[in-house]
Amino acid sequence: MEINEILWILILLFFLGSSMLPALQRELRKRARLGKLHELERNRGSRAITLIHRQEALAFLGVPLLRYMDIDDSEQVLRAIRLTDPEVPIDLILHTPGGLVLAAEQIARALCSHRAPVKVVVPHYAMSGGTLIALAADEVVMDANAVLGPVDPQIRDMPAASILKAVSQKDINELDDETLILADVGRKALRQVRQTIVGIVADRIGKEAARELAEKLASGTWTHDYPITVGEAQEMGLTVKTEVPEHVYELMELYPQSPLRRPSVQYIPAPRREDDSAAVPGNQTWEGQSR
Repeated sequence: MEINEILWILILLFFLGSSMLPALQRELRKRARLGKLHELERNRGSRAITLIHRQEALAFLGVPLLRYMDIDDSEQVLRAIRLTDPEVPIDLILHTPGGLVLAAEQIARALCSHRAPVKVVVPHYAMSGGTLIALAADEVVMDANAVLGPVDPQIRDMPAASILKAVSQKDINELDDETLILADVGRKALRQVRQTIVGIVADRIGKEAARELAEKLASGTWTHDYPITVGEAQEMGLTVKTEVPEHVYELMELYPQSPLRRPSVQYIPAPRREDDSAAVPGNQTWEGQSR
């Protein structure tokens, strides 16, 4: 065999290997995720379910594809709940910017109907529809710096509450039909989301407290991306703790950023203690460094 033929074979093998490597990496990550879920289930004696939308993990031609909650997500979560014995607790790991109200409401109601305790774990954020799901949990476990968000409905990417406020400040004869229709849809959406929240939490915190919570979360108190901290969530009457299992953080590491993006955060992935600096020869403070 000539050298040129060997080179062509090597080049072909290289490209074949390169094309198969991403699929192999995805399969290995999938197996690793399942392994972490098995660990969580063994430790807790529960059914572990993930609903994770890493928006930066998908890209087409270098352009990020945003991921949001949709009907496919609700179908899968509802199937996992159906496959779970009513006496087995559920741990739902939630990381999402939100999405379709219908999908979030279906998941929330299914969790409410589950007889055994339901725990929602939020390692980073669960906004909008994610918060609606968290409200259905008997207990929410958040990282100390994790956040929830308002669940005020959006109509054509505009807050329904803001549409109604703008319309109320105008003479009805000055408004076109489309604006009036938007206002009518917004009014209905607000009423429906309030009713949903009350239906989800009333049994646990009482009807009056549930109405107050629904008004605060759904009626445009804040902007849609307002971060509701652990302390604020507790003040609203939610049962929130901050002891996130280490397995959950390890699981989140298995949802990596797209390799097409340059990492913007970098650090040595090991615990850092105060006495570590003494073990580093020639360690200097910022003030003591030469320029």
